[in-house]
Amino acid sequence: MKSVVYNISLLVVLSILVFTCANRGNPTGGDKDVMPPKIVKSIPENYSINFKDNEITIYFNEYVKFKNLSKQLIISPPMENEPEITPYSTASKVIKIKIKDNLQPNTTYSFNFGNSIVDNNEENPFPFFKYVFSTGNYIDSLKIYGKVFDALDRVTEKNVLVNLYEVDSTFNDSIVYKQKPRYMTNTQDSVTTFTIENIKAGNYKLVALKDNNEDNKFQQKSDKIAFYDEVITVGKDSAYYELKLFKEALDTKVMKPKLVSGEKISIGFEGDFKDITVMPVSTIPEGFETRLIKEQEKDSLLYFYKPKIEIDSLMLRISHAKKIDTFKVRIKDNRRDTLTITSLNKSKLGFDEDFKLTSNIPFTAIDESKIKIIDKDSVAVTYTTELDSLNNTYKFKFPKKEGNRYNMDVLPEAFTDFFGRTNDSLNFKASTDKYLSFGNIRVVLKNETYPLFIQFVNEKSEVVFSKYITEKGNVDFTNLQPGVYYLRVLFDENNNGVYDSGNYLKGKQPERVSYAEKPIEVRAGFEEVTKFILN
Repeated sequence: MKSVVYNISLLVVLSILVFTCANRGNPTGGDKDVMPPKIVKSIPENYSINFKDNEITIYFNEYVKFKNLSKQLIISPPMENEPEITPYSTASKVIKIKIKDNLQPNTTYSFNFGNSIVDNNEENPFPFFKYVFSTGNYIDSLKIYGKVFDALDRVTEKNVLVNLYEVDSTFNDSIVYKQKPRYMTNTQDSVTTFTIENIKAGNYKLVALKDNNEDNKFQQKSDKIAFYDEVITVGKDSAYYELKLFKEALDTKVMKPKLVSGEKISIGFEGDFKDITVMPVSTIPEGFETRLIKEQEKDSLLYFYKPKIEIDSLMLRISHAKKIDTFKVRIKDNRRDTLTITSLNKSKLGFDEDFKLTSNIPFTAIDESKIKIIDKDSVAVTYTTELDSLNNTYKFKFPKKEGNRYNMDVLPEAFTDFFGRTNDSLNFKASTDKYLSFGNIRVVLKNETYPLFIQFVNEKSEVVFSKYITEKGNVDFTNLQPGVYYLRVLFDENNNGVYDSGNYLKGKQPERVSYAEKPIEVRAGFEEVTKFILN
């Protein structure tokens, strides 16, 4: 009997264990939370008037935190002393804003948090939350809206600041360099549209900035800018505006020169270097000679002089179109650099490309009888030379054949440098591809005005192929590297042979640019015709 009871009990226990094991597993956790947090209440209430508090408390229905608050938060008008906003790095159901500024009377303030408030678990954003209050007895409710375009690049950068500067008795155009705007917003992450709300009626200057140093002020070297030509009047009705964002050409600026080796002085610069001139103002010996060249791939000029001078310092007057500076350069008995000659070409040579040689010391003479170019069949190639003295580059011009190899033999004493020294034996090689490795494109323009540039650019808006066109007719691009490109036209509106960007202080907008709607694929061995209808 006991044996039967024992067996039944054992069976029951085993059944329970089996059932338990069969149902053991990881919990599913339910559906993923996709709901954004919600505000329970705000003290003082959002859109309060006659605001006199120095602290704002906002309560949520769940734990929230900040994500990229410094980049997302826009306070308008800006405060001189940044408010303290908590929590800093933890999650909380409460956000507090402690105001440390003396608020202006009869002014509507807006705290636009963008998408910076997210829930703690799934980071679902509380999108485009704004806390608004007025120190007066009404909330300013006027607004403007619009879109920002990049004047030159195919894709407009994200998070562009759009600012309104109040035009009153203290306003001048230089305010964008010195002060924060009265109102500001930014373009959204995925689009380049903007809206500025809660504006007081009045006259304003509308300016956009790609503010790369995040100080809400325009700095020519680092930022892009856009501006509306006329002062806008914000009144009863909303208004739409379009802005072209551009990078200004840097104003020419010269850095303090310094001696970097024997009889060689480096002069750093910003902007256009082509009108910079350098003159010695110290007492110099008879027969004193100088040469000025651009340093390869650097924003600096190299000033060479001879003979060696036995003085402690050399005074140089450096001038350009807008300014003349005088600098003192300490002179030391440094060793001169050794002459080094290099090729500027890659291993593959384009059919329209010159063979180019440069050196670290200015060229003064060439002996072509000591330079031979032969092709793959050991046949000598006839060439001509041209010296680009500012860039210190010799160009060797000759017709290229497809699928050919070119070997340049340079014998000793073929080149003479500024100090009268010559080269050792040198050898340079390059080759051409077959014509079938390339593609050809004929561009047919409609509604065009001349002169203009036709350009093919890559994904990053970098120019790959370019032609300057002055008269009507089809334009052929031959021997193009296969790939996907974007076609654009730059209109040379002032007929000066270059594309001119805008200038804010001069009130000058950038020259017009048009992109074709679809990318163009260049295929090896194919000839294509593309029509570009300009609006």
